[in-house]
Amino acid sequence: MKIVNIADIKPETSTSPGGTYSGSFQGLSLALGRKEGSTDLRKRHPFDVEITRIPAGKKLCPFHSHSAQWEFYTVTSGSGFVRHADGETAIATGDTFIFEPGQPHQLRAADDADLTILIVADNPIGESCHYPDSDKWLVRSPERRLIRSEALNYFDGEE
Repeated sequence: MKIVNIADIKPETSTSPGGTYSGSFQGLSLALGRKEGSTDLRKRHPFDVEITRIPAGKKLCPFHSHSAQWEFYTVTSGSGFVRHADGETAIATGDTFIFEPGQPHQLRAADDADLTILIVADNPIGESCHYPDSDKWLVRSPERRLIRSEALNYFDGEE
């Protein structure tokens, strides 16, 4: 058994070139030994857990849906909004929600405070994402990649 303390996990931060998207995350599963690219489920782990902080007024990432992945969220501090297929819903500390494969979603912190969320996602092999606002696809496959297209920057068409 391996134990890690959240205080010992250095947050990884990213911000889009135009500053619209920003966030930091502490990869709890990664700290516990998860191997991201592995197809061995004992090394890959059947789920991924992270603590994510979104700065006030920022979006975490572009509006997207997953082909196979489920994502479970618990708001641990702050408030903000979750965009989904039917619009946008306010969220606050203590709220819990889930997105199943094919349901587009996006998180945004309120303008006056950071939003911190615990995220638990299953970890399917061959997962891909669709970005409806920019009509692009992110394809992941540790074993093979067969794509007939030109590569795009992650934030292309988003800002």
